[in-house]
Amino acid sequence: MILVIDVGNTNMTLGVYAGETAEATFRMMTKTPRTSDEYGVIITQLLKNRDIDALKLEGSIIASVVPDVMHSLTSALIRYTKTKPLIVGPGVKTGIKVVTEDPRAIGADRMVDAVAAYEKYGGPVLVLDFGTATTYDLITEKGEFAAGITAPGIRISSEALWKETAKLPNIEIKKPKSILAQETISSMQAGLMYGQIGQTEYIIKKVKEESGLDNLKVVATGGLGRIISDETDAIDIYDSALTLDGLRIIYEKNRTKR
Repeated sequence: MILVIDVGNTNMTLGVYAGETAEATFRMMTKTPRTSDEYGVIITQLLKNRDIDALKLEGSIIASVVPDVMHSLTSALIRYTKTKPLIVGPGVKTGIKVVTEDPRAIGADRMVDAVAAYEKYGGPVLVLDFGTATTYDLITEKGEFAAGITAPGIRISSEALWKETAKLPNIEIKKPKSILAQETISSMQAGLMYGQIGQTEYIIKKVKEESGLDNLKVVATGGLGRIISDETDAIDIYDSALTLDGLRIIYEKNRTKR
């Protein structure tokens, strides 16, 4: 079994794989400062609750966009699971060739999603990840990371509304009964949800138009991705396990090097 960890700006998602099968998944908050011992105790307890012995893990892998947590998290895995984690970054074999102007600027999370989408669904494929930011990444039929678009995520937009205004409240992110809102909360929900749906559809349309890839598959993931994918025909597949599957695939590609 291996432990895979996706460290995002808001949440940290963990998964345990036996071969290609996900035996368990967990989520933790990223923004809470923790020592290596705190990480170690929490992770081992989460595993124990699923009857998984941390010391029986044969390996681990991390993709992170939050550098500040890496020292404590890596130390925790070494000390509490006796595995030295593979860190997704330059020098790690992915099977994806980055052909953008600055390949090193591609986030580890985006690369992991690209690997999973290409391996699972083939190319050309457009990968959408609805996280803290909403990202759109184009992978060609040859497995080339050709382009990426980054937009504010739904939650960031929501927080901007209530933090930067005097009277607008913090709201639950969900689709209202109608876009014809008649009070403040549903008005904000309508703007956020239908605005995101409209943005998603337009960006997908423009990517297909400018790339000339009419056969482009569109795959979405991320915590809020299902809400959006349920509301538009522009998204072909919603895959909640895409990122964790990508980490497993990258670990397997680098197994011989370890």
